[in-house]
Amino acid sequence: MSTKAVRTNDPTSDATVARIDMKFEIVVIPVSDVDRAKDFYAKLGWRLDADYAAPTNDFRVIQFTPPGSGCSVIFGKNVTAAAPGSAQGLYLIVSDIEAARRELLGRGVAVSEVFHNDGVYSGKDEPYLFGRVRVSGSDPAHGSYRSFASFSDPDGNGWLFQELTTRLPGRIDSKATTFASVNDLANAMRRAEAAHGEHEKRIGAADANWPDWYAKFMVAEQAGTELPK
Repeated sequence: MSTKAVRTNDPTSDATVARIDMKFEIVVIPVSDVDRAKDFYAKLGWRLDADYAAPTNDFRVIQFTPPGSGCSVIFGKNVTAAAPGSAQGLYLIVSDIEAARRELLGRGVAVSEVFHNDGVYSGKDEPYLFGRVRVSGSDPAHGSYRSFASFSDPDGNGWLFQELTTRLPGRIDSKATTFASVNDLANAMRRAEAAHGEHEKRIGAADANWPDWYAKFMVAEQAGTELPK
């Protein structure tokens, strides 16, 4: 099924349909050594939110949150039956993959080189979502969703940086317009500028109300609704 079909047939895209917000905020990571895992995720520079142990010593839960993330990870003792290291393909979305990689390397964390898949998905470089065919370097066009780098925690739970410079339309809550970075906002403004230039050509005059036009364009682009004419 195409992305277009999914958006077209999704009843929640109708603003008249009442919805209850469901915010995905926790991922459970299976680990074998709780303190070793705590040291590793602290080393990443993530925020420690909780470290709670039951008085009976048969339960412990630790929560960390990556910088800028609305979702946290938890791990500990007796929090999951999954095998340690079995969590794979955990995505961390970044606006500058080279900068994200340099930061972790500076913290002493082993990270793969940046790679892209060149549109090929059948190969043996790495299993699952880690790049079955890895082409060295960033995507030549620096397209969103196309450049990656991977790293693992001490148990082998696998993380993947993915560079995202422009989100596909409709992937932002239509009631809220947000930008993950200065780079994201600047790119959105450049697209609005180009579209507004075409708008001025159509009307055959300079549009003095360009700030409002830019704003409408940028909000509509994120929400996946009809762009201003």
